[in-house]
Amino acid sequence: QVKLVESGGGLVQPGGSLRLSCAASEGSFSAYRMGWFRQAPGKEREFVATINPAGSGIVYGNSMEGRFTISRDNLKNTLFLQMNGLKPEDTAVYYCAGRLGWTLYTSGADYGSWGQGTRVTVSS
Repeated sequence: QVKLVESGGGLVQPGGSLRLSCAASEGSFSAYRMGWFRQAPGKEREFVATINPAGSGIVYGNSMEGRFTISRDNLKNTLFLQMNGLKPEDTAVYYCAGRLGWTLYTSGADYGSWGQGTRVTVSS
């Protein structure tokens, strides 16, 4: 199983931007479908975006498309999430997740590798 470590979270004002990173190790990152999920306080985990091993096959969750961009660099074993136009409702802990293969999954239950999360707070 690939090991994942997120970074890049923090406090940002509404309308601001953040770029999250997820560094992978101990596995064949380029063979994994990767995803971003988030969990706000008191809420269920929510799908944010997913990308296939080649960097295509991208799907976004509701309200993310147009503001968030998922990408990956297989040479650097790193997954990214560029978040623009952040809103207070985007406040959450953001997790990257991975699953070996190409099949499209948007449920967190289908991903076997998870990072520890990085906290994003959108507030003035």
